[in-house]
Amino acid sequence: MANLIPWDEICSPLRRQFGNSAAGRKPLNPRIVIGSLIIKYMLNLDDRETVFQISENMYMQYFLGYSSFIDDEPFDASLFVDFRKTLGLETINTINEKIVQLKTRLEEKNRLRGKSQTISEPSTSAAPPIERSSESTSQQSSPSHKGRVLLDATACPQDIAYPTDLNLLSDAREKAEELIDSIYNKDFHGDKPRTYRREARKYYLQTAQKKNKTRKEIRKAVGKQLRYLKRDISIVHHLLDSYQRLPFDRHQLKYFYVIQTLYDQQKEMYDNKVHTVPYRIVSIHQPHVRPMVRGKEQAKVEFGSKIHISMIDGISFVDQLSWEAFNEGSQLQNYVEHFRRRFGCYPREVLADKIYCTRVNRTWLKEKGVLLRAKPLGRPSAVSIHVSPGERNPIEGKFGQGKTAYGLNRIKARLMETSESWIAGIFLVLNLVKLAGVALLCTILKMTQNLTALCRTMIIKVRSKYRSLVDYWWPCSLCVAEV
Repeated sequence: MANLIPWDEICSPLRRQFGNSAAGRKPLNPRIVIGSLIIKYMLNLDDRETVFQISENMYMQYFLGYSSFIDDEPFDASLFVDFRKTLGLETINTINEKIVQLKTRLEEKNRLRGKSQTISEPSTSAAPPIERSSESTSQQSSPSHKGRVLLDATACPQDIAYPTDLNLLSDAREKAEELIDSIYNKDFHGDKPRTYRREARKYYLQTAQKKNKTRKEIRKAVGKQLRYLKRDISIVHHLLDSYQRLPFDRHQLKYFYVIQTLYDQQKEMYDNKVHTVPYRIVSIHQPHVRPMVRGKEQAKVEFGSKIHISMIDGISFVDQLSWEAFNEGSQLQNYVEHFRRRFGCYPREVLADKIYCTRVNRTWLKEKGVLLRAKPLGRPSAVSIHVSPGERNPIEGKFGQGKTAYGLNRIKARLMETSESWIAGIFLVLNLVKLAGVALLCTILKMTQNLTALCRTMIIKVRSKYRSLVDYWWPCSLCVAEV
C-alpha cells in the first residue's frame, strides 16, 4: 500500500499548514501525518497505542516513509489532536477531490490497456468518470452532465454512556460538589455550606441499582436529584460573590455553564412531564452531543452527529456534518450544487431514497437536466421502468465498512472539532483504500503487459536462433510465436 498511494499529490494540500521553516525544530512530513492516521483508523487503535505500534513495527515505519528503523517514538501522542484540528472538513474534501482525479486517471490507463472492463468513460481530470447507461438516459441528459452521485445520511455515535435523566443529574450534582470544593476558602466564607452529598448519593443508588424501576420511582428519584442540584448551584453562586474575579479556569467555567443549562432543561421536562426539549444535553462532558432519532431496529435513538455523504464512483465526500438533527431531503439542491462546484458540471444521474424524492426536488432536478433514479410517483403497475433497490447498495456498504472496520460507530474524540475531523479522517482513509485498489489493478495490468512482451521477445529469439529445432518439434512455428 505504501507504493500504491501517490503521496506527493495527496500531501500537497497539507504542506502549507505544517510549514517549511528553516529555523527551529524541523516540521513533520505530511506523509507521516496522513500515514499515521491511516494506521490508526485501519487498525482501530487509540492515539497512544498507534504511536507505540509505529515505534515498534518496521513495516509501519516503511509505510510512513522512513529510510531506516528507529526505536524512538516518531512524535508525541498528543499531536494527534493537532492533526485532527488541522485536517478539517475543507482540507479533507480537497484531498478527496485529488483522489477522484487520480482514480479517473488510473481507470483511464486501465481502459487504454484494454485489459479491464470498467464502467467509466474518458473524462477530464476535473470531472468524475461517466458511467455507461441506457439510450433513454443519454437522451434525457445533456452532454455537459457527467457522472453518477449516490446520496444518503447516517449517524455517527459518540463514545458516551447511555444517558438517562437520573444519571445525568447525579453526574451534574457530583461535578457541582467538585466546584464547591475547589472555590471554597475558609478565610473568605467561614463555615463550609452543607451539600448533603452522602445523602444524595444514597438516594440515587437506591433507585439506580434496581433492576426494574417503575415510572413513579424514577420520577421521585429525579425530583430529589433536581432539588439537591439546585441547592449546589445556589451554593456556588453564593461562594462566587466573595470573589472579585472568577476563580474558575476555562474547564470549570464550561462545566458550571453546562450544569446550569442541564438543570433548566431537566426542570422543564420534570414540570411539564415530557421527555423532549430543544438542544437537549445528554452528556455534561460532551455538551455538543445530541440525540438522533433514527428508528432503526437495533437502536431507535443514537447519540452523536449526523452526516450526509455524496458517493461518486466509490469516493465519498462529507457534504454536511451537524450535531443537530436535519432533514436531508430538504438539502438536496445544496448537495447537487456542491457537486457542480467540485467538478464544474451537474451530475448526469442522482440515486437517492424516498426522503429526497419530494415534488419540489423532482421539479428542480428536471429543470437542471439531472435524471433522478429513484422510486417514481404513481402506481407501480403503471410504471414501465423500475429502479432496483440494489443500485444504492454501494453507499450503504460504505457506511457498513466504516462502522464495522474503521470505528465510525464509536467516535472516541471528546471535543467537537476533533470529533468532526475524526469522522472526516475515516472517510479519507476509505477513499485512499479505494484508490490503492485501483492502483493495484493498474500495477498488475502493467506487469502482465510487460511479462507478455518479454515472453514474446524470448520466443522470437529462440525461434530465430534454433529455427530448425523449432520447426522439427513444432511444425507450426507461427502458433509458438502467438503463444
